[in-house]
Amino acid sequence: MFKKLLVAVFGIGMAFGAAASIADNHADMGGCESCHADGAPSADMAHEMEQCVACHGDMADLGSPHEEHDGMLNCSDCHVTHDHESAADANATCESCH
Repeated sequence: MFKKLLVAVFGIGMAFGAAASIADNHADMGGCESCHADGAPSADMAHEMEQCVACHGDMADLGSPHEEHDGMLNCSDCHVTHDHESAADANATCESCH
């Protein structure tokens, strides 16, 4: 119960606090190279996944809904960083499979 409440509160806070896209926030931390090798997306997104894990941790450690998808998906399968402007946008992505 506490975990669900924590996720809900976090999601609501992100929805109100996110003025820029996820990509904009990450670019502020070091440009495109903070996520992309040579500033350009890799063909298989493996480099980008490594960068996500380096800062945010493994999916298994992040809790629901991440742990259920560990080893099956890349972060970018759900978090389309150049399109999403809020946590609500990322959550809506769940509906494309579920």
